[in-house]
Amino acid sequence: MSIERIKDDKAFDGSVEVYRHSSKVNNCSMQFSVFRPQQEQNTNVPMLTWLSGLTCNEDTFMFKAGALKMASELGIMILAPDTSPRGDNVPDDNDGAYDFGLGAGFYVNATELPWQANYNMYDYVTAELPSIVSSNFNVNKNRQGIFGHSMGGHGALTIGLKNPDLYRSISAFAPICNPVNCPWGKKAFGNYLGNDHSKWNAHDATEIVIAGNYDFPQNPILIDQGLDDEFFERELSTDRFEQVCKDKQLAINLRRHADHGHGYYFISTFIEDHLRHHANFLCN
Repeated sequence: MSIERIKDDKAFDGSVEVYRHSSKVNNCSMQFSVFRPQQEQNTNVPMLTWLSGLTCNEDTFMFKAGALKMASELGIMILAPDTSPRGDNVPDDNDGAYDFGLGAGFYVNATELPWQANYNMYDYVTAELPSIVSSNFNVNKNRQGIFGHSMGGHGALTIGLKNPDLYRSISAFAPICNPVNCPWGKKAFGNYLGNDHSKWNAHDATEIVIAGNYDFPQNPILIDQGLDDEFFERELSTDRFEQVCKDKQLAINLRRHADHGHGYYFISTFIEDHLRHHANFLCN
């Protein structure tokens, strides 16, 4: 599949590039950004897929997270897809709400009208986009990890848990851990997936672990959670996810941080820890 480079910036001996392509699964044009470390010139490098949160796009992480220097030192490529399909013909929330529709794909495959034609972010992240990247860049397909924030943390947990053959390592910042029981999740899943709650459970990290229907990854999951996060109590259910993982003997390292909030100041404070966490399983 052909891709069009629309931006290219030098950074830490590598480059941050933005590409546009036609997506078959989302039936629209999609964009993604990629940090290409200098090591890619000589070898196939490990890759980390970053899934961003509500309202973000493919550029947000590259600008705000402060991850590129460490990624360059470690020789890890970072791939950041957009958070939803885009375009004039892509349906959006009628009220223009930030937590549903454009910028809020929730990394599921929609089954309900009018969303099902375009909102297939699960297949996009796990199948279409990795195929595009491996065809165009020097990536080691056997050394991939996934991480994300908030809505993207939900995506990283669910996608990583369901695809341990694809992702060796998982981490998240302030993830939505139990979306079937929070306002953001109920709104998104009700619209994208309809009234069948079995479909909801298949995209909920807590419910996935409870059901135990997958060969879960052996490497521990790293989660960082700020205790001054304004969404902690209402939306995230981080503590419950930790308990469920312990009940199922799924290795998890949940770190709680006083005085830290939900956004990119929090992420940038601990991003190097996450890169090192993934490097332990991708670079050795």
